Amino acid sequence: MIFRQIITALSLGLLSSQMVHAQLNQKTISNHHIMENQTIHYRNIKVNGLNVFYREAGPADTPTLLLLHGYPTSSHMFRNLIPLLSKKYHVIAPDLPGFGYSDAPDHQQFSYTFDHLTEVVQGFIDQLKVKRFAVYIFDYGAPIGLRLAMNNPEKITGIISQNGNAYEEGLSNEWNPIQKYWKDPSEANRLALKDFVSKEATTFQYYHGVSDPSLIAPETYTLDQKFLDRPGNIEIQLDLVKDYRTNVALYPQFHTYFRKYQPKLLLVWGNKDPYFLPEGAKAYLKDLPKAKLKFYDTGHFALETHAAEIGAEIFEFMGTLPK
Repeated sequence: MIFRQIITALSLGLLSSQMVHAQLNQKTISNHHIMENQTIHYRNIKVNGLNVFYREAGPADTPTLLLLHGYPTSSHMFRNLIPLLSKKYHVIAPDLPGFGYSDAPDHQQFSYTFDHLTEVVQGFIDQLKVKRFAVYIFDYGAPIGLRLAMNNPEKITGIISQNGNAYEEGLSNEWNPIQKYWKDPSEANRLALKDFVSKEATTFQYYHGVSDPSLIAPETYTLDQKFLDRPGNIEIQLDLVKDYRTNVALYPQFHTYFRKYQPKLLLVWGNKDPYFLPEGAKAYLKDLPKAKLKFYDTGHFALETHAAEIGAEIFEFMGTLPK
């Protein structure tokens, strides 16, 4: 009897040990799968003769989200957001020509206009064979992303605008010197904007409106400034500043696109942005009344202070989009 009890106990112990081992193996496999999805790949691709650097993460067979950065940054601005979204979604984030690790040809050899940057991004998604995608638009990425949306309405599953303006109501007084240059593109007015690419202007964009400055990682503006200080880059940026007027001229066409196609829209907006006012976010609701709007108590670079909160909103929004 005692012998049988010992054998039974040993058998149960062995079974329990095997079950625990199996559970640990399953957990290890599951954790490995999660880590695999959160791994960010740093890639390069040739588009129209240019080297385009991009970050990519997440399962390739899941819905795609295209992240478009703004001035003066690069895809580096998405470093905290990508791991949050790539658990379930395929995320791609290119550096625009003239920014980050993508090519920055001389402004006399490459036309730095928003139409031309859009052509490059179009070539980028075409080469990657992206058939359907949601697009995250921010700052300069907004007029580029909205051009893409107008040109490819069948590809767009949804739009996320983080301080990505498309209405004149959203332009603050900080644009006054730039608008002066639009009206009179003289050399004197161009020279007056050279401080636009200064270290002081770059750090201002990161810190203005931020209640806790310790949340701003110093490598952000340091890396941005490193790229801005490259020889010839100031002319690239002033060409884009000048051409930004074409974006404002396109606002009515963007609105027509919104009204006709009614794309799903999530607005996540830093309410203390010195350049793009909260009124610009609210204006979207005139044409897309079903859009979700959420303000955050922060400035222009909302992801620096609210990546987790914005990431959660995007994660939920992506789940509502057509495949």
